Amino acid sequence: MLNEPVVGFVEYGVASKKRVRRVQQKALGAWRFGVDRLPGMVVDSVRSRVPRAGETPTPLGAARAGEMPTPLGAARAGEIPTPLGAVPPGVDLREAAQVGYAAAWLGHAGVLLRQGNTTILIDPVLSDRIGPRVGRRTIGPARLMPSPAGVERLPEVDLVLITHAHFDHLDRPTLEQLARAGATVITSKRTRRLIPRGFGSVIELHWDGVIEVGGVRVSALRPEHWGGRTAVDLVRGCNSYMIESGDRQTLAPGDTAETDEFASVGAVDLACFGIGAYEPSAHHHATPEQVWRMFRGMPGRELLPIHHSTFAISGEHVDEPMARLLVAAGEEVQRVVRVEPGDIWVPGE
Repeated sequence: MLNEPVVGFVEYGVASKKRVRRVQQKALGAWRFGVDRLPGMVVDSVRSRVPRAGETPTPLGAARAGEMPTPLGAARAGEIPTPLGAVPPGVDLREAAQVGYAAAWLGHAGVLLRQGNTTILIDPVLSDRIGPRVGRRTIGPARLMPSPAGVERLPEVDLVLITHAHFDHLDRPTLEQLARAGATVITSKRTRRLIPRGFGSVIELHWDGVIEVGGVRVSALRPEHWGGRTAVDLVRGCNSYMIESGDRQTLAPGDTAETDEFASVGAVDLACFGIGAYEPSAHHHATPEQVWRMFRGMPGRELLPIHHSTFAISGEHVDEPMARLLVAAGEEVQRVVRVEPGDIWVPGE
């Protein structure tokens, strides 16, 4: 089993057995954490129904009326805390296409970006639940708050960027709804076959690769993460992206542990860093303090915190990542973009 990952990483230009071992350790850690929660997620997936508009999903083990929810760090397998607040459903994001440069957080790692007269979606996940499908059911964690908008309330998408194949970043049901002949998908190495049919083109971009699509130039960078769809699937790629157009630069790191990869990218207008899922996985998801160090080292003008408070895929309390980031930012806290899912951010507003 070791030989296949080694061959894959030689192809990526990383022949080091040390890196292969590190990726295997990341996958094993994620697998163990998932196995601990698997029984609860299976029961929850079977018992639950799709929430109605405006309704927050009630997970297995949620607090009864009048009870305080159990913090995520102390939860038993399958338990998920009551979210801090539901997002009003049906936000209309089509107006974002009328703005020169704008972004909207879609929950978890999903970002709608308008740049260079191009409408871009980064790791869109609009489903109520993520994970593998068994029959007609998805086995995995449910959203802690509804998706802010359905596909019908998004502007027509020109470009989709997929950082890697994890279920919380490459969501096939969402991509199936987005597919159209006029849209291009850029994805990481060895993930093209996971993209549903119907897009105009699907392009695999590896580290240091550059491509121009519409009005933007997309460069692939190397995060400190791994890209497998499953714990034994170790040879798929994993990207971060720099998106450039005219005088605007946006960084989409995707999932990453702390790394100096972004120190040389120069000043960016917006960096969309993930700040959650670090407990117990800081070896492949940076802590909020590490994110702030990476952001300051670039340097970046404004930071959009993502990858938190949407799915219970880690051990920290649901509101901990944002609280820790604001403390880390200190007197520069105004550089942190504090928006709810579905809010449209425009620089200077």
